[in-house]
Amino acid sequence: MEYTHLGSSGLTVSRLCLGTMNFGWKTEEADSHAIMDRALADGVNFFDTANVYGFDAGKGRTEEVLGSWFAQGGDRRDKTVLATKVYGGMSDWPNDTFLSARNIVRACEGSLRRMGTDWIDLYQFHHVDLETPWDEIWQACETLVAQGKVLYVGSSNHAAWQIVEGNAVAARRNFTGLVSEQSHYNLLTRHVELEVLPAAQHSGVGILPWSPLAGGLLAGVLEKGEGTRRTEDRQQKRVEQHRTALEAWEALCRELGHAPADVGLAWLLHQPAVTAPIVGPRTMEQLEGGFRALEIELDDATLTRLDEIFPGYRPAPVEYAW
Repeated sequence: MEYTHLGSSGLTVSRLCLGTMNFGWKTEEADSHAIMDRALADGVNFFDTANVYGFDAGKGRTEEVLGSWFAQGGDRRDKTVLATKVYGGMSDWPNDTFLSARNIVRACEGSLRRMGTDWIDLYQFHHVDLETPWDEIWQACETLVAQGKVLYVGSSNHAAWQIVEGNAVAARRNFTGLVSEQSHYNLLTRHVELEVLPAAQHSGVGILPWSPLAGGLLAGVLEKGEGTRRTEDRQQKRVEQHRTALEAWEALCRELGHAPADVGLAWLLHQPAVTAPIVGPRTMEQLEGGFRALEIELDDATLTRLDEIFPGYRPAPVEYAW
């Protein structure tokens, strides 16, 4: 396993982050525990979840699965850099949603209780809250940090200007501010290259790409053919929309001799702003594929061909101004 610092912080994390969104509802608890044991044994020390994960099994269920795994001991908690998120509503009652100081503090207490831990290494804002001022957000985070319940703070789905503004307000308060940003980033979805990635690099904020395989489109969807989950109506429309590029993509992966999913992750690992893609396996096999991506070296010629298949963006304003 390779490791790096999370943004400009001193926190060391693995180059792959284990996403747990499927645990407890799509992946049974025992299988989830086995996947986490395997990830930790192979050096993945960075696990990501959210308070709302659990969906059909109930919000908070995924955090409970992590809690029952930590309870098995064996230094599982001490070895894990634990990240969770706040924003989504945990009930229909007012103030149980978004980023008010009240919800941040109370949601943190709920996450700590469900996971059976005293602290969260990385507490992330799951989405931007345009109605709550940064001073209020940071006041709540400062309280949690002072209490030792949160060590670092990150964002998710934030625009470049929001990341910069948030850290500017934090600096005025002599607070560390954001050390990471989770963004939708993969070969098919590259909009963050315009402003989010440059802003993050300038601000010392590590990028954690979510949906690194575009919901399965980059995992060899054409080669797998009909009869799979990926060819359901909504996904099939996306396949048809990108069929020409996907055909070229899968042909290139065959030429390279690697599975498309592994190449898709490897490409993200070659992007200088990226700290760790979030790999969200449902099965052990999917986790093992992520490990293979760490061994793939993409030369300049291959990276150029990938840019031709899936055109990206130059940083703004260069992309559109001249």
